[in-house]
Amino acid sequence: MKLTSEARTLIVSAVANLFASGAIAQGNMPVFAGPSDHCYGIAKAGNNSCATAKHGCGGLAKKDNEPDEWIEVAKGSCIKQGGKLEPPKSDQ
Repeated sequence: MKLTSEARTLIVSAVANLFASGAIAQGNMPVFAGPSDHCYGIAKAGNNSCATAKHGCGGLAKKDNEPDEWIEVAKGSCIKQGGKLEPPKSDQ
């Protein structure tokens, strides 16, 4: 059976959605019912939420508690967890 270009695109999209769903189900992308903050300096290696100057994606933090890596936390809980609400100032 030969697939059309549209069918291939649909299959690739479906598989990509399955992988994305797996990341959410594993808890790598927290979802909060209420407001949240970006909390810098508390992300564990491989568990950061998004890009930094060092990389362009979530889940790529190399070390625990890097000052420029952030995770999303419930609003008002960042400081209590030892984090900061602002990224470190760049040297550039």
